[in-house]
Amino acid sequence: MRPRIFINIHYLEIGGAESSLIGLLQALDPERVEVELFLNDHRGEMMKYIPQWVKVLPECKEYTMIERPVAEAVKAGCLRVAAARLWAKLRFRLYAMRKRPSDGSAIFGYVGKYVTRVLPSLARLGEYDLAVSFVAPHDIVLDKVRAKKKICWIHTDYSRIDVDAALELPVWSGYDYIASISDDVTRCFCQVFPSLREKTVVIENILSPAFIRSRAAGPRPDDMPPLEGGAILLTIGRYSYPKRLEDIPSICRRLRERGIALKWYIIGYGGSDGHIRAAISREGVEDAVILLGKKENPYPYVASCDWYVQPSRYEGKSVCVREAQILGKPVIVTAYPTAASQVRDGVDGVIVPMATDACAEAVCEVLRNTALRDDLAGNIARCDYGNEGEIDKIYALIKRAD
Repeated sequence: MRPRIFINIHYLEIGGAESSLIGLLQALDPERVEVELFLNDHRGEMMKYIPQWVKVLPECKEYTMIERPVAEAVKAGCLRVAAARLWAKLRFRLYAMRKRPSDGSAIFGYVGKYVTRVLPSLARLGEYDLAVSFVAPHDIVLDKVRAKKKICWIHTDYSRIDVDAALELPVWSGYDYIASISDDVTRCFCQVFPSLREKTVVIENILSPAFIRSRAAGPRPDDMPPLEGGAILLTIGRYSYPKRLEDIPSICRRLRERGIALKWYIIGYGGSDGHIRAAISREGVEDAVILLGKKENPYPYVASCDWYVQPSRYEGKSVCVREAQILGKPVIVTAYPTAASQVRDGVDGVIVPMATDACAEAVCEVLRNTALRDDLAGNIARCDYGNEGEIDKIYALIKRAD
């Protein structure tokens, strides 16, 4: 009998963690394991890429309301979920009044704790050999699923977010293993949770070059025409603080003042782009910074740009950066703490300063150095960025569960 694996994620909209999960599912061998995927909410453009052999479990109404508007939860009759979410919000506000956190990341720990309590148990599904919680908060798989072994994932840089460590420690501690996507992510996580070091295992984001290249094939997108005598830059990311998209217009304006001809395209999603549009207007770069919105298939755009740029404040290990490298594109990333774990500065990309003016100066030097771009492209072409072999680590964990 093949081992049974349960995997939980919130939904499958476009995003780095979601793309990583699709890569993991596609790398698993249906002759070796049975996989049952439980989505809290059956939505998202990435659902079509779930392998046919993977069993997608039916929706549970209460779970679909975890991230929808509270009013929608009330209308659907999920009053306990609505009340738990409001209580979680209140508890977070009390925490914020005491601790004055630098951001709002701690809210997810409170939602995980209080909302999970009122969700139906998933024990009816039976016992699994391995249960996987792919995106935090990780309370659902810990409390609602029966399994011989359980593993949860870290996707972000814990040195750059604020969490209520005392609240989250019991959840992380309840897992047999904690999967980190890089050594740097592990290091930052263990600075916050030093007692969990022995539970961590590095399992990189699993990406298939063949899958990515197949989706990139085809004609150049009409809304990204060639630029004669200039550079085409591309950035992909959620409209969120970590991605720092709102600083692109300022960097772009400084580049133009230094004589650089360019078009900087942004594929963005997950909220309002109003603050970015305001920055574009303020900096007077309406003709240079182009918002493309959300694209179900961003890969033809990556294949058509000259440089892929990740100006983030922090990352775990950017899936978009690795996908750009797979498509042969030199990348520019800001010097967030985990940047060196993904980009070898001057070899397959360039790491530039975070501060806006210094960033613009460094990018200017890079764009003027055509020999550097050729060298980077050549180095990238000689690299194999595929890592489907990471899936063997999953099989090893299943064997430990026997």
